[in-house]
Amino acid sequence: MEWYLAGAAIVALLVFLIALGLPIPFALVVSCLPFLWQIQSFESSVMTAEMMLWQAWDSYVLVAIPLFIFLGDLVAHSSIGSRLYDAIHRGVPVRGAAAHGSVGACATFGAVCGSSMIGALTIGRVALPEMLRLGYSPRLSAGVLAAGGTLSVLIPPSLILLFYGIITNVSIGRLFVAGVLPGVLLTLLFSAIIAAWTLARPRDVPAREEGGRWSPLTFLAGLAPPLVIGVIIFGSIYFGIATPTEAAAVAVTATLVMAFAVGGLTIRKLGAALWASMRTIGFLGILLGAALLFAFVLNYYRIPQELAALVRGAELSPYMILALVIAFLLLIGMFLEPVGIIFICLPTLYPVVHAAGFDMVWFGIVFTITMEIAVLTPPVGLNLYVIQSMAPDRVRLTDVIAGTLPFIGAMVGLIVLLIFVPETATYLVQSMRR
Repeated sequence: MEWYLAGAAIVALLVFLIALGLPIPFALVVSCLPFLWQIQSFESSVMTAEMMLWQAWDSYVLVAIPLFIFLGDLVAHSSIGSRLYDAIHRGVPVRGAAAHGSVGACATFGAVCGSSMIGALTIGRVALPEMLRLGYSPRLSAGVLAAGGTLSVLIPPSLILLFYGIITNVSIGRLFVAGVLPGVLLTLLFSAIIAAWTLARPRDVPAREEGGRWSPLTFLAGLAPPLVIGVIIFGSIYFGIATPTEAAAVAVTATLVMAFAVGGLTIRKLGAALWASMRTIGFLGILLGAALLFAFVLNYYRIPQELAALVRGAELSPYMILALVIAFLLLIGMFLEPVGIIFICLPTLYPVVHAAGFDMVWFGIVFTITMEIAVLTPPVGLNLYVIQSMAPDRVRLTDVIAGTLPFIGAMVGLIVLLIFVPETATYLVQSMRR
């Protein structure tokens, strides 16, 4: 069968199965099985599927995934997140302190959690009721928290960057380091949007905020645990002291100690964190195995390679290719969640981008920002529903969607900056200790 016929048939079957509501791991397997049976017997294909499922976790690098997931769940099930928000928003001496504090808390929380949804859920469940109580408009409150949660997938550790590195065979350590400056810059852009919103619509922001008294001791106590974890992860990777997997193991140990010592973690909450992590890891294991099988079939028919050759032969400019790839990702991000996009689309797209001559570490950051936008775009914008579900009687879904629009604009602006000034993502990587 010609590669383009096989590719079109696989994609059509995959889209049909997803539209029927079949979970993505099973849709990936079912869509490629008929084509696998064309090249292997039924017995051989079963053995291939078993091998792919085994290979999904038979890697030292992949051990970092369950460790970082458990790290995020530990923080989510302790009071580290709530203490962090309380410390930061009371320490911001400007109008709109709770909104600025929410962004700061989400950014700092990103240093211990690689999941956008967990970031939005952990900070949002504390910050949203507080912001509404203080008199912030539902639109601003929900928009800040839905967008702020996305900082967790850009600032390391990031599950999106982890999966991107696994699929593209790019150094995960370099990807983590590359995400730091764009993550800090996006945090500052979010705060600038809040300041501009305060000037443009002052009725959306209370003139004064009543709350507990700020003290340096409270501020340091709330900020210290996530900062220590972040320094362990980033510092050990940047200075070449540890691999991402080793950094994750040390960070989990440190988090356990701090969560029990100052985070109110109990044995029961530890069990809940373990159970939540196991459910997530189980799903991701099946998804990764299915994705490897899917990629095996695609590579047999040489679909990624032929697409890359087709793009090279079309003589499009590299930036036109990049624009088409980003537009496609933004479009499909409206209908698929980021992890699904990674395993379905990335095996085909990254050879095209690489053939266009782009640095794959740099593209990993661009890709991650598009995935941040994906969790804020309906109809399948996970962060939108997470935040709206926290106060369904006071916050409408339309409020959340409208509130995120300025922040989506900031993300698009950051992508443009990365295109014109790629050193924004590559500077720290180039300065890493070899």
